[in-house]
Amino acid sequence: MEYTLKELSDALAGKQASAAELVADALDRIERANPALNAFITIADRDVALAAARAADAARAAGQAPRFAGIPLAHKDLFVTEGMKTSCASRMLDTFIGPYDAAVVSRCKQAGFVTVGKTNMDEFAMGSSNENSFYGPVRNPWDHGAVPGGSSGGSAAAVAARLVPVATGTDTGGSIRQPASFCGITGIKPTYGVVSRYGMVAFASSLDQGGPMAQTAEDCALMLNVMAGFDERDSTSLDRPAEDYTRELGQSLAGLKVGLPREFFTDGLDAEVARVVDATVAELKRLGASIVEVSLPKTELSIPAYYVIAPAEASSNLSRYDGVRYGHRAAEYRDLTDMYEKSRAEGFGAEVKRRILMGTYVLSHGYYDAYYLQAQKIRRLLADDFRAAFAQCDVILGPVAPTPAWNLGEKGDDPVAMYLADIYTLAVNLAGLPGMSMPAGFSASGRPIGVQLIGNYFREAQLLNVAHQFQQSTDWHRQAPAS
Repeated sequence: MEYTLKELSDALAGKQASAAELVADALDRIERANPALNAFITIADRDVALAAARAADAARAAGQAPRFAGIPLAHKDLFVTEGMKTSCASRMLDTFIGPYDAAVVSRCKQAGFVTVGKTNMDEFAMGSSNENSFYGPVRNPWDHGAVPGGSSGGSAAAVAARLVPVATGTDTGGSIRQPASFCGITGIKPTYGVVSRYGMVAFASSLDQGGPMAQTAEDCALMLNVMAGFDERDSTSLDRPAEDYTRELGQSLAGLKVGLPREFFTDGLDAEVARVVDATVAELKRLGASIVEVSLPKTELSIPAYYVIAPAEASSNLSRYDGVRYGHRAAEYRDLTDMYEKSRAEGFGAEVKRRILMGTYVLSHGYYDAYYLQAQKIRRLLADDFRAAFAQCDVILGPVAPTPAWNLGEKGDDPVAMYLADIYTLAVNLAGLPGMSMPAGFSASGRPIGVQLIGNYFREAQLLNVAHQFQQSTDWHRQAPAS
């Protein structure tokens, strides 16, 4: 699947390829590559997927097909999908078959996409390396000894390895942008509330947001046109007029003000990442943008604030998994309480348990005011920092992560080190802003490095155009792993 979504759509429209050929090719690639990458938890039934592809070909021949009819796509395995397993990479939901489609899945089906599988992830989206999966870690297609990033690591790896042209992901604290950076693809987290969370298994409800992952900014814009929109079934969905996220693609960057937060460029930033960011800044200046220094002084507070708020919401959301209504139930137990304890102990992995314990603690009597309430106040201060910065610039640019992808197992025994890897992405979620990662270079060892773009509320189209213009003058997004 070497071609982009736009190129495949044009090829189908021009009858240069058939949907059946594309879907068969995607399934073949997945079957060959997945044993090494472990990017997919579930691969679609071949007969069902090919039947959908043939139906798309027939509809296209009759002139009744939507634009993306028959193009293969993969969903992160926390989007409930009718008739397919939705596990959240957890033993707790290992046997759960979706009874309905999530809003994102439904929108993609209406646009004609054919689901070819569900991608691996950190359990319940809790992690930064995709090592916290009941089904084992995902491996980075560029270097099988490296992590792909998390929690949407399976989707990032699938797109990077050219198994599918596009995939869905979710971003709670950087879980689209960081794996996109580590795997050398493009991914965008839109403004909170733009993409419906209906049918998206919750981790932290005030932070979770779905978004697309693809080779190019143009593909992400096309996917966002499909995924975004008001949904009355989601109480956090924003009732806004529909917009075309491709509308600004092609606009000149002349006059664009790019803000560089001084707090992003400290001693903690790896020299190779800094080099890539500097080169990106130089290219954007060549394209007509001007650079201004801005300040986000509360940046370092985003980690403690996030790791109070997110676990607190996780503790509440995951309380429903008790072994009674659905999910894993222990085989042997003495009474109801023992069943609860054993089912949850067996069903959840170590990182999920850690966050449930943290969240329960900060919500407990006597600690709510000291921790949770204070974290919410910091959240407002972080949003105020961004508001002040956007008074001086149009977009903010910086690193996605302090380092390139690290080795598998390198940070497994040090959760705090893992949490610190999210220093540049967490504040975006806490403020509800749109942010994206675009490929911009490689480390000396050949591991991809992305650059982050952050926009003001509902300025996704502007972000996507900045990335698109950068990709018109560079070829980082075109480079793929040799394998």
